[in-house]
Amino acid sequence: MITPRSASRLAGRFLIAAALASVAALSLPAGAQADESQPSNPVVNTDKGPVRGSTVGQTREFLGVPYAAAPVADLRWRAPQPHASWQEVRDATSFGDHCPQTATLFDAPSVSEDCLNLNIYVPGQINSSPGDQRPVMVYFHGGGFHHGASKDYNPKEIAETGDVVVVTLNYRLGMLGFLSHPALTAESSDSASGNYGLMDQQAALKWVQHNIKKFGGDADNVTIFGESAGGLSVHSQLASPAAAGLFDRAIVQSGAYSLTQPTLTAAEGQGTNFAAQGAVACQSQTAACLRSLPVQTILDNQGSFFPFSALPTVDGKVLPETVKDAFADGDFHQVPVMEGSNHDEWAAFVAIRQLITGAELTAQDYEQAISELPTNGSAFPSPADLAAAYPIAQYDDSPSLAMSAVGTAGVFACPAHTAVQLISEHAPAYQFEFSDPDAPNYLLPLPSPFSFDIGAYHASELPYLFDYIGLQLPNPPQKTAAQEQLSDTMIRYWTQFARTGNPNFTGGPNWPQYDTDHQFQSLKPANITTGNDFADYHRCDEWNAS
Repeated sequence: MITPRSASRLAGRFLIAAALASVAALSLPAGAQADESQPSNPVVNTDKGPVRGSTVGQTREFLGVPYAAAPVADLRWRAPQPHASWQEVRDATSFGDHCPQTATLFDAPSVSEDCLNLNIYVPGQINSSPGDQRPVMVYFHGGGFHHGASKDYNPKEIAETGDVVVVTLNYRLGMLGFLSHPALTAESSDSASGNYGLMDQQAALKWVQHNIKKFGGDADNVTIFGESAGGLSVHSQLASPAAAGLFDRAIVQSGAYSLTQPTLTAAEGQGTNFAAQGAVACQSQTAACLRSLPVQTILDNQGSFFPFSALPTVDGKVLPETVKDAFADGDFHQVPVMEGSNHDEWAAFVAIRQLITGAELTAQDYEQAISELPTNGSAFPSPADLAAAYPIAQYDDSPSLAMSAVGTAGVFACPAHTAVQLISEHAPAYQFEFSDPDAPNYLLPLPSPFSFDIGAYHASELPYLFDYIGLQLPNPPQKTAAQEQLSDTMIRYWTQFARTGNPNFTGGPNWPQYDTDHQFQSLKPANITTGNDFADYHRCDEWNAS
């Protein structure tokens, strides 16, 4: 029998694994072509030293480039510091280490804290001449803030189709990235602790400001985007004063699952409990003891503190208030925003429950499964009320499909709708829903299908944007011609938005800006449409009243 804690943990591990008014149409430039006049192993001088990349097809790649010093020893649980300079040409043809985490289906375990590195993908010729610089898209990976790696996402289709420079990066995760503790707060000049992973992302964005022109990118046209925890990272950067001037547009994919972050006091209490565990043995509760811990000890003892996802903290510095309050008050970077979710997000987690238990969810266990949903700081209606609002009989008498609808609405869809409503009162906003009912099953490979249709599950849109290389399937599922066309349209929407702040491109289905008519773009193969019934379909009034 799956327990509430284990069910939530499984959900979190899948989050980890899924390591998202009418306007004028604007033209999208054709993808760049490789320039044979440039060397296949180009060298670029960064502000810290030269790096040598490689050419793969039409794309120049620079992998594993450090953007900050390794946060080891006394630098652990501090803001990222500058990397030392180097004189010799540094090899940038292979990925750097990903940040410490336990093993998953997608990634090998890591205990390397020397992980603050990024990857740059340039389509065709590197041209840093004024007027020839490309828009820049910086991607934050998902994984519940305790797993994930930049190497899992190959953005060459985004780079080549949209003629943009793409940057992916690693940032600190788990307790190493988000531990708040009274001892760390006391030594901080800002009287704050936690959010080190968000500070890493800001350090990478500063690196982009200082260096991306040398790779042919436009530092004055930077879009941040991310899925799941990467999407919540985008929300957090929108609300962080420290990110001012570091980006110009933002795309959030399935990132609204926590609009209300814990207070510093609450997070410090969690950190104190972590340190007091017998296996951690920091009963002294000192920063020195915490910094002396082996990485593996931290990894082995942090899991129970992140049943679904680690979370940023309202620390008064990086995040002065919750992202929901920031959006409501207009206290955020008022840049154009694309915000979206997937039609059947929670189906993935229901499927994992079935995978672990070996049995389909029953009507008798329906309310119990609802009670196990991660609230992530939000107030949910009672399980009985939700079971009545989402009756099994309305979902082909399938408790699994009903549970998918409940979790999708409460954890992802309705918070995303709230976020886009609040943002749209202060900045241009566009809402989308990825709705492919037959999305290829890249993330839950099984010898036999589930007993219910998982549809457009959590993270199922990622292979429509990236060459998804994290999961090395021997026989990966193939997209149909209609799905390939949807992929191409999505990439054009994403990159046109990065270029102009407006996703519309010549010849593409019109996507209106979100306003009081509540328009959203439904992304479905051969049927991309605009609707305004998103909140009604997901029954968001049930959640907003709680």
